[in-house]
Amino acid sequence: MKVILAKDLLAASDRVAAANRALFRQRGVLALNIMGSPGAGKTALLEATLPRLHPRYGCAVVEGDIATTRDGERISALGVPVVQLNTGGACHLDASMVARALEDLPGAGRLLFVENVGNLVCPAEFDIGTDRTVVVFSVTEGPDKPEKYPLAFQKAHAVILNKVDLLPHLDLTLEEFQKVLEQCAPGATVFPVSARTGEGVDAWCQWIEAQLAAQYADPRQREE
Repeated sequence: MKVILAKDLLAASDRVAAANRALFRQRGVLALNIMGSPGAGKTALLEATLPRLHPRYGCAVVEGDIATTRDGERISALGVPVVQLNTGGACHLDASMVARALEDLPGAGRLLFVENVGNLVCPAEFDIGTDRTVVVFSVTEGPDKPEKYPLAFQKAHAVILNKVDLLPHLDLTLEEFQKVLEQCAPGATVFPVSARTGEGVDAWCQWIEAQLAAQYADPRQREE
């Protein structure tokens, strides 16, 4: 019987993730891994973001879902290239899945959004080769989630605190949420956002533009 050690599988996955990153450098792409719980508003955030950035930079989306194509259909309706990845039960995307999706997105703009499968556990444990990790967290999930699922928040470069338009109906204030996030996501930039109303989306888009500019400020980062 052949025994395959988990560490060997992870090492192989890391090599594919590194190859994805190299491809992004070659194409001059900034890739963002969008994580969050089901219902946090990941797709809604993309629907608010893409019309602002796609005309200027060209965007593409890899949509991760266990079974359906609903989110991919929502993105496709915006006229943005999208590849739907159905994991068939797996709770996260891996680097190999993303690599296969990239084969169908040649030269599809300078911003790639990878919407990972909805949960705050597994997606945080796998490097898929993206440049930035973003956690979408809604105020309706409650302030305890960052403490219960710390890894996703510790890895985040940015946290989208979504659905802030619902705060008047909750017992907690924006400041209380921000205090929790400052403790659980040290170094991450926090954006209070309502994907539904558009509040805060411009600031989030400006952050993405700044990340793209910073990524390629050194011309050696882009391999022609």
